[in-house]
Amino acid sequence: MRPRSRRKVMSEINVVPYIDVMLVLLVIFMITAPLLSQGVAVELPQVPSQPMPPTNNEPVIISVDNHGNFFINYGEAQDKPINPGTLASRVAALRKYKPTIPVFVKGDKDVNYGRVVELMAVLQASGVEGVGLVTEPLER
Repeated sequence: MRPRSRRKVMSEINVVPYIDVMLVLLVIFMITAPLLSQGVAVELPQVPSQPMPPTNNEPVIISVDNHGNFFINYGEAQDKPINPGTLASRVAALRKYKPTIPVFVKGDKDVNYGRVVELMAVLQASGVEGVGLVTEPLER
């Protein structure tokens, strides 16, 4: 009869599969990161103004393009126009979820002023007390 030899327990962790998963995730994030910062092309008016202090909350930015269409930077289809009723319900839901979230209006310099006022009325009806206006600094 042969004597039984005891095998030592292998206590090393094979990290090669974890490195493969990490590299795949890195490639995915590198591809999707530029897609997250898309927006609507809006020509902002240039005025002398002070930058806003940084906050922890990402603000709600509602854009009005030169055709008078509304866009919001929250939710799906951020590059598609949104009607005022849907905009009001979405902003009200955001304010219910995050009551201190700042709301900014980014209006094109060529848009009709009445359209921006209509947007502000929609925001007021959905519970927004204060609205910030986004501008570009003056070029010197």
